[in-house]
Amino acid sequence: MSNKFEILAEYIKDLSIETPNIETLLYVRNNIKSYQMNLDITSKPLKNKMIEVYTKLIFEDKKSDTKKSFFEIIYATVIKINDDVKDKKQLEKIILCDVQNKIYKKIEKIFFSLIKDSGYPEIKFEKEVDFDKLYNERLN
Repeated sequence: MSNKFEILAEYIKDLSIETPNIETLLYVRNNIKSYQMNLDITSKPLKNKMIEVYTKLIFEDKKSDTKKSFFEIIYATVIKINDDVKDKKQLEKIILCDVQNKIYKKIEKIFFSLIKDSGYPEIKFEKEVDFDKLYNERLN
């Protein structure tokens, strides 16, 4: 499976953690359980069968419109697709599943470490992301 592509580079493209003031920090600490992780995956074709894949994680409270902190990371992965990959569906699965299965744990670890270091030491993330399941649900 991993012989269909090769990871050439990985980097943090964008990172944003915003807590406007101490009142917001204290409020968010008490309400961090209402924050949810949202995931967005996009890609951009490059030359020579290379693709830049962007994995965006946003940790946010969709309900509260008052005191909020903002947490977002965009992680870029440059991959080279092997010549035997011809099919668009195959390429889609590589971007949405195979690459994510290789990099996601690292992104999540970086992101949560940064959030903890930003004043939210009690943050925990319970949900495992099953990229294959998400991909298959998307097809149905």
